[in-house]
Formats: sequence, structure tokens, C-alpha cells
Amino acid sequence: MVAIELAVVLLFIYLGARIGGIGIGLAGGAGVISLSLVLGVPTHQAYIPVDVILIIMSVITAIAAMQVAGGLDWLVQVAEDFLRKHPERITFYAPIVTFLMTLMAGTGHTAFSTLPVIAEVAKGQGVRPSRPLSIAVVASQIAITASPISAAVVAFAAMLAPMGVDYLTLLAVCIPTTFIACMVGAFVANFMGSELKDDPVYQERLAQGLIKLNTAQKREILPTAKKATYIFLGAIAFVVCYAAAISSSVGLIENPALGRNEAIMTVMLAAATIITLTTKIDASKIPSAATFRSGMTACVCVLGVAWLGSTFVNAHVDGIKEFAGALLADYPWMLALVLFFASMLLYSQGATTVALMPAALAIGVAPLTAVASFAAVSALFVLPTYPTLLAAVEMDDTGSTRIGNLVFNHPFFVPGVVTIATAVALGFAFGGILIG
Repeated sequence: MVAIELAVVLLFIYLGARIGGIGIGLAGGAGVISLSLVLGVPTHQAYIPVDVILIIMSVITAIAAMQVAGGLDWLVQVAEDFLRKHPERITFYAPIVTFLMTLMAGTGHTAFSTLPVIAEVAKGQGVRPSRPLSIAVVASQIAITASPISAAVVAFAAMLAPMGVDYLTLLAVCIPTTFIACMVGAFVANFMGSELKDDPVYQERLAQGLIKLNTAQKREILPTAKKATYIFLGAIAFVVCYAAAISSSVGLIENPALGRNEAIMTVMLAAATIITLTTKIDASKIPSAATFRSGMTACVCVLGVAWLGSTFVNAHVDGIKEFAGALLADYPWMLALVLFFASMLLYSQGATTVALMPAALAIGVAPLTAVASFAAVSALFVLPTYPTLLAAVEMDDTGSTRIGNLVFNHPFFVPGVVTIATAVALGFAFGGILIG
């Protein structure tokens, strides 16, 4: 019976992946119906990440308000100016830019706006564009596990809190380890593929006149852009400082009237309010912003896949603990492998976290192991179908960023695997100091 239930879970995950986008959430809900009404699996103990969904909604609302006010355009312009000033180091500076933008915004979709700039700067410098593009996409994905306001971090922090690992400790481990790992990945990417001038595909496209070199174009930045951005960044800073003040390790505020999760929600909604009032943007445009739509899609995906996964796991937690507990105790790094392969299918760091981390902690995985393995939920680059990856391929008219016939032989794979493996290894090292 367990095998049949597991097959149903995998079937609906596969179906959701085939649908794409919001499909993983839709299929998750359908899978819960199949498990409960058809196979009789109880759902009353299933973990539904309500707080995570509400936080995503709140944060995305603030980001969308900032976008409507022109804040994202201004951030992209700042990033473009920085990259064009240092073209010779594009392979190392590109991931820094996408990492920081994801860190601040809590979503990797901010990379879309910078990818064309990265491709143009690399091409103008004679650098193979696949090198900076590949690691920039990977950096935008792994930075989710270090962002103070990402759904994955907030959800994971809530799971770790009862085990004595607070929000600040999680960030203190994840931010430096993932950033250093991105730099290691950039070093590897810098040697990937032939030099651009020696690439036969590039030479062929050049001869056909298919390659164009665009000059820098200044975006029209709204006068409200900087104000909206500063308000949003101030809100993030306030959330982090407040979380520090109420944490058990700092303890400046005891028995706070407002919890950390509630603080994130209310501060982000307040930030959206202040942005709307001070910049006088049309509030009706916020729901139609691209970031708002992607955030609502993430909410549905997290709801569906978490409900489906936890329904199955909670029904068989004792058996899973007996089977996997001893194995993970002897080989803790295997949790990273499980998360790695799961994120390939679930296509979401948040969905992978809420679907598998509760089960891992329930079977006795040590907090250190869970924190160190956390970066492995970012293996969205493995299958060449993720939106930012496809965008990078489309934006490189030199043909250097191409997907091979064997599916996995694309320029994102090796830098991505190196980055995640380095982050996990550093996570055990850093975490061993901070968590013990």
C-alpha cells in the first residue's frame, strides 16, 4: 500500500512538472484528494505552511509596489552601470549582482533584467557569455537560501526554532557560505568551454551576421524609484533588526507582542502602504505587476506540494524514520542529495523546503545537517527548463550558452553542482562553529 501511495505522490508531482508554472500546486491539491478519498490516507496531520504563504503574499506585495514605483528598474540600472564599469571581471561580478538582487528581493526572477546586460558586456569584452551567464543564473537561485525574506528561509527558520537554531543563526551560516560558493562556482565557470573567438558556433553566427553588439541604453527611471527602493530596503533592515532583538541569543525584547513571522508580514504590508502613499502610485497596478503574479503562483505551488508531501510523510513517519534515520545518521550528506534531486522536480526552493525538511527533522536529522544541506534545495538549474536558464540561452546570440542533445550537457550544470557542493561543505564547517 505504501508503494502505491508513493507512486501516486510521484505521479502528481510529475503531472505538475509537465503542466509547468502553477501546475505543481494544482496537481498537489489533486494528489491530496487521491491519497485521502481514494486510498484513505488521513490528512488531519498534514503540514500546511500557512505562515509561509502569508509571508510570500506580504513580501511580494511590497516588492510589487516598489516595482510599480520604478524601484526595480533603478536597481537594474545600478547593476548595469556597475557591470559595464568592470567588463574584464564579468564572470565574477555578474553572480555578485544577481546574488545581491535576489538576497534583497527574495526572488530569483530579478535576474531576468540583468541577463541581457551580462550577455552584452561579456560579448563586448570578448568573453564567452556562457561563463558569466551560467554562474549568474545559479547565483540567483542559491541566494534564495540566504535571503532574509525568501519563503524558503522563513519556512525553514520556523522549523528550526524549536530545535534551538534561530533565524539569525540560519542567516549567519547561509549568507557567507552561499556567497563564497558562488565565487568558487565563478572560478570554475571561468574555464568552461573554449574561448569565444575559437567557438565554431560563434564564428558561424558571426559570418551570417546574426550577432549584434548593443550599446548601453539608459532606462527611463521614474522620480519615485529611489524613494520606493529605500523604503523597501529599510523595511528589510527593520525586519532583520527586530528578529535579532527578539531572538533568544540577543534577548533585547522578552515576550514580544509581535512574533518574527508576524513582523515580516506587517512590516512588508506597511512598507507597501508607505510606498503607495509617498510616491502616489496607482494601487490598482500592484496586482498586475509581474512580481506580484509570480509571487501568487509561488503561493499556490507551496500550498499544493507541501500538502501532498506532508500527507504521505505524516502517514508513514515511523516507517520512514526506521528506514532513513540510521542511514542519514551515518551519512548526513545524503540529505543534501535528496534535496538536490527533489528540487530538480519541484522547481522551487520554498516548495522543496516545506515538502521535505519537516520530514527530515521528524526522523531525527540533526539541525546542523539540515542547515548545511539547505543550499541543495537550489538545484533548479539541472533540467534546462527553468525560466531564468532559458532566458539566458535566448539572450546569448553568440550561441555559446546552448543546451546539448543529452539534456544535462549545458553550461549551467558543472558550475551549479560545484556551487551547491561547496555551499554544503562550507555549511558543515560554518555550522559546526555556530550551531555545534
